Amino acid sequence: MLPIAIEQDRVRIGERFSVSFQRTLRIPDDGNIYPLPPGLGPLPIQDVMKYAGRVPASWLEPDVHLFIPMYQREALWLGFGGAWWKPNAVKIAVGTINAVSGEPGNGALRADPQNYLVCPNQPWLDGFKTGEAVIRQFVAMPLGRGYSVEGHVTGKEHVGGIQMTVYEPKPGLFPDHPPPERKPQARKPFAAPTNMPDMGLGAGGRMRQKLYPDPYGIDTWDQEHPGSVFIHIVNSEQYREVTGHEPPPTPVDTTTYIRHGLPWIDLYDESEGDIPASAQLTGIKTIRDVDEEKGISPGEENTSVEHDHLKIERLRHRAPRGDE
Repeated sequence: MLPIAIEQDRVRIGERFSVSFQRTLRIPDDGNIYPLPPGLGPLPIQDVMKYAGRVPASWLEPDVHLFIPMYQREALWLGFGGAWWKPNAVKIAVGTINAVSGEPGNGALRADPQNYLVCPNQPWLDGFKTGEAVIRQFVAMPLGRGYSVEGHVTGKEHVGGIQMTVYEPKPGLFPDHPPPERKPQARKPFAAPTNMPDMGLGAGGRMRQKLYPDPYGIDTWDQEHPGSVFIHIVNSEQYREVTGHEPPPTPVDTTTYIRHGLPWIDLYDESEGDIPASAQLTGIKTIRDVDEEKGISPGEENTSVEHDHLKIERLRHRAPRGDE
């Protein structure tokens, strides 16, 4: 198994790959396709074993378990870090559903349909792959209320959280040590409850984002020695009760963000391909769909935004994003 450690609000899996969980704006689910919102700072990451007497016993299984705090209906994106000279394959499940292919379960890497990402080149993941160069945003919701994509695909909501499995390339295919350093492009940052339930991730609004095909081929990856981690999601009250620390403040809403003239992101990656969307995820219910079924009126976060009013910063591929 690859070693796993928390390093400055990032989870490191193996020697080179790392991931952060970035707070962000929840975009409107109004039928429009939005650019990418930037990071508003990383969510704090805690090791379950540090709070072994205050968390459910099921969190203390042999696998590595961590947790992050999120508010209900708060959105996040995953920011990946890696080495340009030696890539990793990364498989991401939300609950029991693969966020890329829509498959249930946590089986082996597959090439057709591709059920994993390669880092580099993939810099981040904001949601479920639901269309051509389109994803549905990750939005936190309590399990058991019919909002999670896990529930929509499998009919059950019982796992929640995010599970990540990282694979090294097979020996001899890439250098064991970095060649002379290549300077990366920079991007400015912008300003014990034992019955504690997990939160899951539902589908929010649509945004432009490609998920790139594997340029090396599935035979590149060593599937015998991966590194896996389970990231539980707790709400702000649970986080305070378990850790004694205050969770991050309530996120900025879209209207306030736009009023202050802060930028959205458009990635210059026309030369990159895009993994086809799966049938399982193309027609998933969104949080707004479930709200309508329950007779809940759309909140302020679903107020449509005129694209002419958006300040959009266009980045070259592989530039870092927000507070990543």
